[in-house]
Amino acid sequence: MARTSLHNCPAPAKLNLFLHVTGRRPDGYHLLQSVFQLIDRADTLHFDLRDDGRIVRTTEVPGVPQEQDLIVRALHLLADEYRRRHGRAAPGMDVAIDKILPMGGGLGGGSSDAATALMVANHLWQAGLSRDELMALGLPLGADIPFFVFGETAFAEGVGEALQSVPGPDCWYVVLEPGVSVPTPAIFGAADLTRDSKPVTISDFSRYQSVHNEPVGFGKNDLQAVAARLFPPVAEAVEWLGRYGRARMTGSGACVFCALSSESKADDVLAQVPAKWKAWKAKSLAQHPLKSLLQDRCVVE
Repeated sequence: MARTSLHNCPAPAKLNLFLHVTGRRPDGYHLLQSVFQLIDRADTLHFDLRDDGRIVRTTEVPGVPQEQDLIVRALHLLADEYRRRHGRAAPGMDVAIDKILPMGGGLGGGSSDAATALMVANHLWQAGLSRDELMALGLPLGADIPFFVFGETAFAEGVGEALQSVPGPDCWYVVLEPGVSVPTPAIFGAADLTRDSKPVTISDFSRYQSVHNEPVGFGKNDLQAVAARLFPPVAEAVEWLGRYGRARMTGSGACVFCALSSESKADDVLAQVPAKWKAWKAKSLAQHPLKSLLQDRCVVE
């Protein structure tokens, strides 16, 4: 019997273990290299089929109108593709979200939500798209969406959509939220942004990991200097967390993270965090938890 609901579906955050800007395309998009690492801090989404073809977000998200939400936009794209393939309208969907990942944090929360929606709707609607087809469908909405559909630690190139699987570190992270939301266009549009980092290879990253065993030691985040200049709380968070290891901003900011070898060490750092900051710990993930959960049909209610 076909499922009509899938609840408690995770949309995990990601960290950029490094992030280099190696150039710029004629259309203005920046060429990047990065390693994307999934972590077990996640939004949680709940899906219920409709019988009228409508796509409805049933949860209010402050500052994000429904028609602008990446979840809703992604599902409309999938519904259009469903109609092309099957010659009839998609069933529709109600989506509720328990949102804990901050917006403008560099954790990919909105893109992860959209990726989870694509994967679950593809399953519930029996739309029949492959992983690569879902990745291509999501790319126009956001360069991080293909990674979350890809669903494993990845060496990324291009605008972030060219992905190769790579072994990632097995560690814990402490993540600080500096209390500011960093708009990505402000960072990529800055005149002083480094745009000519020397390209590296996936073997460069893997070799460094095997020799040094440092999750955050390879490379740097080229966006960090600009974000720290424009948003002083980011610079303050990097400086403070740097007392406990190599601290680095993720994505275009604002969140800052540090890798620790054990959960107890992460707890020790968390105990020292000043009250003005929100901070939390997270474990690295080798693959997207939705992969195994979809096989078990998440939790059906």
